[in-house]
Amino acid sequence: MLVIDRSDIDRILKDFGPFEKTKYVSELQRDHYEKNDPASKEVRLVVKAGFASDRPLVIRFKNEIDVTAEILESQCRFADELRKSGITTPRQYQSNGAFARWYDVNAYRVLVTVEEFAENEITAVDVAIAEKTGELLAKMHCISEKNDFHVSNAVMFDPFAANDLFDIDLFLSLAPAFSDASRELFDRIVRKYGAYMEVLSPLKRQPRYAVQGDISCCNLYQTRSGEVGVFDFNRCGDNNLFCDAVMQAIYEARLMDYQDDAGDEIRPDILASFLKGYRSIRDFSEEQQNYYLYLYTVINAFWRSDIRWRKDSLNNAVKSGNTQRAQAWLETIWQRLTI
Repeated sequence: MLVIDRSDIDRILKDFGPFEKTKYVSELQRDHYEKNDPASKEVRLVVKAGFASDRPLVIRFKNEIDVTAEILESQCRFADELRKSGITTPRQYQSNGAFARWYDVNAYRVLVTVEEFAENEITAVDVAIAEKTGELLAKMHCISEKNDFHVSNAVMFDPFAANDLFDIDLFLSLAPAFSDASRELFDRIVRKYGAYMEVLSPLKRQPRYAVQGDISCCNLYQTRSGEVGVFDFNRCGDNNLFCDAVMQAIYEARLMDYQDDAGDEIRPDILASFLKGYRSIRDFSEEQQNYYLYLYTVINAFWRSDIRWRKDSLNNAVKSGNTQRAQAWLETIWQRLTI
């Protein structure tokens, strides 16, 4: 396991600085790759470095199979360009003109980046924050499109690939579990899904631009003046901007915690506020409004938690042989697909 101390941080910050000597180092996030493979040298570690008078910094250590120096550099450069264009996001620091640099640290080979620490992280949303987040995302999209920014990396919110909202691949893999009337309903669902994706297919052929890619999940913060900012470009890559807007909005409305102990009944208000904020800056065309209905329907029908993660999910019902529950899920999915 990679262990970092103040001397390691000071050595690195000497290249990215000048900065003061660190007063403390605290761990913010760690992915434990060694749990599955004790010999693994894969790393994702995020630490905070504090100083006597300088503002705190975040130092990220990475050595992951799907992360290259080129990807990390382009992600940081995109974040830096957004900041220069007026987006509230922490400053990224450079060493010899590069944002990402290789280091050998305690027997680990790691890519290192350094940025300002974002105070006042947003961990729960209300309608006001949702609207500001929508505005923020729209501004980022406008800047990315205007400047033709690109980051060659997969994103979490692409409806034409594996994504974090709906799970059609797992659903399709369950086909052998159904027969007779259940299989007939299953096949009808698949045909309906195919028809909706055909409607959405023009989006797949439209230009894609760089997006932050994870704007809603504990990667937001609020300044003293009330502005909403964004940090952590770890999932940054190219996406269709309309798809990114819709899926980010749904993510914030359904998967983030709500302020003031609000219940699930606030979901429609969060979604509407996010989209109101977004469309106040970057409105949907008439064609996109038509796409919205189909995209939302597909996401809702095959919601990942319902298909995969819940204790009573469709997948778990099939695995446990609960045919009654599995049939109920098929009926629910068919109902959700009915526009």
